[in-house]
Amino acid sequence: MLRALTSALRLPRPWRPLRTRSCASHGATGDPEIQVRALTGRDQGITEILMNRPSARNALGNILVSELLEALAQLREDQQVRVLLFRSGVKGVFCAGADLKEREQMSEAEVGIFVQRLRGLMNEIASSAVMGLIETTRGLLPGAGGTQRLPRCLGVALAKELIFTGRRLSGAQAQALGLVNHAVSQNEEGNAAYHRARELAQEILPQAPIAVRLGKAAIDRGMEVDISSGMAIEGICYAQNIPTQDRLEGMAAFREKRPPRFVGK
Repeated sequence: MLRALTSALRLPRPWRPLRTRSCASHGATGDPEIQVRALTGRDQGITEILMNRPSARNALGNILVSELLEALAQLREDQQVRVLLFRSGVKGVFCAGADLKEREQMSEAEVGIFVQRLRGLMNEIASSAVMGLIETTRGLLPGAGGTQRLPRCLGVALAKELIFTGRRLSGAQAQALGLVNHAVSQNEEGNAAYHRARELAQEILPQAPIAVRLGKAAIDRGMEVDISSGMAIEGICYAQNIPTQDRLEGMAAFREKRPPRFVGK
């Protein structure tokens, strides 16, 4: 088991620059549904994925899902990306979940394929090598896999209660349950959650990128196994950090009492 995990936890091959700093899909109206923007200045290293499908309240349809998967695949290979921020271009809504109107037109076989792709999208977001943040009025990107993710987050009993009842939660209720990390009061512009997510991204940004990626891998993989196996996974991840320039830079910066200058190597 640990041999297989060692292979799975290896850092990806050296990243290649994204061929284009924007990606868009076009629905029936011809308007872009997905836009990717790399921030600059003090926010360099933060990349935003903007969902902009106002006619369907950003519901996850075939085009939106396809373009999200394409954008994530490209960004995974971009060494400049250290934090990925999902946000909405539609005021008052983040994502309405699956596009049920579109699904109504699908055959049973097509529904099965689409749900599988939607589940793959959620897995891709969760397992991305970069640290991802979600700006949302509800704190969630609704999608397939809820019966597995929710019990791991809240426990079996509470997850069953929420799933069986279909209960809606406010941001404050979601935070009280531990379903989201932060809940903020809305501002006049309607983008308070985005600003809080961006502040958190700015906190992550100066940290050593390799250590952040390996820390994410250790946590995600470790939560799937017993604690002894989890400790072994942590050891595998830390061993990959030992020969990096960033680890030595972090030690030197601490010794010299100066901010570190990490390069992702």
